[in-house]
Amino acid sequence: MRPRISLRLSSSILIGVLLLVIVATPTRALKMIVNAQPAGSVTPRCIRNFVSKDSLVVVNVKTNGKKGDGQVLNMSIMDSVGNEYGRPKDIVGESRTAFTAHNNAAFDVCFENIQQGSRGYGLNREVDLDIDIGADARDWNAVGQTEKLKPMELELRRIEESVDEIVAQMDYLRQREQKLRDTNESTNDRVKFFALGTLFALLGLGLWQVAYLRQYFKSKHLI
Repeated sequence: MRPRISLRLSSSILIGVLLLVIVATPTRALKMIVNAQPAGSVTPRCIRNFVSKDSLVVVNVKTNGKKGDGQVLNMSIMDSVGNEYGRPKDIVGESRTAFTAHNNAAFDVCFENIQQGSRGYGLNREVDLDIDIGADARDWNAVGQTEKLKPMELELRRIEESVDEIVAQMDYLRQREQKLRDTNESTNDRVKFFALGTLFALLGLGLWQVAYLRQYFKSKHLI
């Protein structure tokens, strides 16, 4: 009976971990329509996401249309710190851009659809955007073939990396919370000392005014 209990317990733990990974991993696929605009007044459409430092990011784009149809779809990837990770031009069909994040920061994937002459009026491109980060961005089929892993071992490996990423994100959030708490406490101390300094300054000014007026009235023989 004990082996059965152990097997059931292990299966329950595995299912729980799978559910945790599925719930904690957000869906990053998106479909949008990018209208063609004149070259001098193009407003980019951007999608923002957050990535941890040294994480692998793969941006997959699928578009309709063809070259020379009166519009040119360009893409740019840049994070909030100023790092640029790619700027593909005139995207048609499928495009794949992979990069490793340099910082813990948000990054923007922006699209610009530029019309070409009078043929671009009223045209648009449909864009299917899929952003994979971390463990989701790895080619697990290639990993399994390279390391000769069984399907269950490969799935456990993927789950392990996903859990490690969740732990790293939680640690990063904990560090940010600690940093913000220290900043709040430092600001609170500064405000407290500023208020005390202002109180003592006003008290000293009041005493000086009383002493000055008393001396003035004495000099005028009014008291």
